[in-house]
Amino acid sequence: MRVYLGLAAKDPQAGIPDAVLHTVRGAIDAAFPVPPEVIRAREWHRPGVSLFAWTNEPDDSRRPELLFTEPDRVTGINGHLAEPREVERLAHAPELRTDAVGGCFSVFRAAPGELSAATAINRVCPVFHAETPDLHVVGSRALLVHLACGGDRVEWDVPALQTMVRQGFFLSDETPYAGVSALPPSSAITVRGGRRTVTSVPLPAAGPAPASGRRRRALVGELAEALLATVAPLREAGEPVNLALTGGRDTRVLAALLHAAKVPFRATTNGLDDHPDVVLARRIAHELGVGHTVIPPARAEKKDAVLVEHPLARTYETLRTCEGMTSAYESIVTYLPYSAKPTMSGQSGETLRAGSLLLLQSDLSDKALRKRIDTTFFAKDVALFTDEANEHARALAAPWQERPDAMEALDHMYVWYKVGRWQASARAGSLRRGDPVRPFLDNRVVRAALALDQSWRLSEEVIHELIVTFAPRLRHVPIEGKPWRFTEGRKYYPWQRRPGFLTAPKTGGGWSWRTSPGEALSAVLRDHVLAHLDLLAPIVRPDEVRRLFADPVVKKPGTAWHLYTVATMLSGAYPGKEPEGLEPIRVPIPS
Repeated sequence: MRVYLGLAAKDPQAGIPDAVLHTVRGAIDAAFPVPPEVIRAREWHRPGVSLFAWTNEPDDSRRPELLFTEPDRVTGINGHLAEPREVERLAHAPELRTDAVGGCFSVFRAAPGELSAATAINRVCPVFHAETPDLHVVGSRALLVHLACGGDRVEWDVPALQTMVRQGFFLSDETPYAGVSALPPSSAITVRGGRRTVTSVPLPAAGPAPASGRRRRALVGELAEALLATVAPLREAGEPVNLALTGGRDTRVLAALLHAAKVPFRATTNGLDDHPDVVLARRIAHELGVGHTVIPPARAEKKDAVLVEHPLARTYETLRTCEGMTSAYESIVTYLPYSAKPTMSGQSGETLRAGSLLLLQSDLSDKALRKRIDTTFFAKDVALFTDEANEHARALAAPWQERPDAMEALDHMYVWYKVGRWQASARAGSLRRGDPVRPFLDNRVVRAALALDQSWRLSEEVIHELIVTFAPRLRHVPIEGKPWRFTEGRKYYPWQRRPGFLTAPKTGGGWSWRTSPGEALSAVLRDHVLAHLDLLAPIVRPDEVRRLFADPVVKKPGTAWHLYTVATMLSGAYPGKEPEGLEPIRVPIPS
């Protein structure tokens, strides 16, 4: 994981005070969620401009290096470039733009009299910015940007937190920290001569669905070329890529992609031998001639309860890792020492299928899609919130409701928020362990995907054609779960073979302590939230919160955890000393 922070004086002649530089150096322990002893630092300073960089990578073997330094400038890459040498292009471009560069990254650049930073199309490697009367501040960690502006004092943006209570992540460019904003996708912030400008490249407008087989093959071919470029450097990795493979759609695309790119890889699947994921992953690996390892679930003695980490300890670690932009309802990957071994998973494959907001929608009429924007996204649970919070939510929803194409709006909202805010904060946990390649998050891949008609992508024909293009041997390997969407209602002649699918038998094993918290855990959540109702009152109605917790077992555990997370944040428990001596909570398992 890499962390960057840049400072630029509004009055270049005045420079950056030493006290601010000292504050930044002292703030990294609170803002970088790894043990302090594994952090390595670099700095670059010129009159009125400074760029700091930190990493927990144990050496300088990863390219580009932490700070790509030249006599008159310095450039830092957060994330990875598909082609590491592209750092030179980003370092010397007259205006910083990322739209033509492959990878999953953000870039920070400093030169005498200039500081700039830029996001890729999905901003999953974020850039945050703020200003003081004397300084412009940009960085890859929101808390660090905030502390650089105000020392050790944290000021919360309470109205912005209404979206955290509704969804457990941000549906805006706001952050929990007053005055700190997230830079939009495919945007650049530049400070020259003390003046700041922000420029953005619009997300691509989708073209029409292909009307001929030739056009369909051409469009799939363009997307295939973008995907191949993301993994080509892995041929020089020195060891096989470890791919987490299932019987589903997205990881199958990656298996076929690695096969087509001639990148050595091995596959790993979690599950029992007779589960469709394992059955199909084994067949995929056999067809492609790669090694396959099955990791069976741990066989535990029958229990009547599980012990769950105390919510305050869980929430503290989530706040520390995700900076208050992910709810403790989510399970964040815990810290392990950094590993450079190449790994890959199907994260964000929904981008190639028009995004999860559309995949979860059965009614695709304009009225239903616009209702989804409001009632299941921005304005969820209106009765729980104050008038001011609901008005704030409606203002955030308005630009999306005003778009003439509701399907495009939901497609872009997936990239803008589900990837660019939720995944961007939640994946911080895994980034501490390494920097895996994520082809579906690649800058050029996302741009190529968004340029394709949403209905066509939603039909899943695009990714089916990608699989066949990369690995024709997988054409007739069944899919796990539901049938391919494009086969519904399609006529197949006797000589044509309809793609098959396998469905796992229902076992009733879907119980989770997060969704069925039991009375003891519900009581802990209830007591903490109700004890801090005064802090939450600007955004939620106290009587409605009490009603939410009225039953012995809370009926909306997700919302309860969101409230608990925000209450913990506003109470001052974080940043600060990690809570100690908290006993785990016993949650009974239904018989």
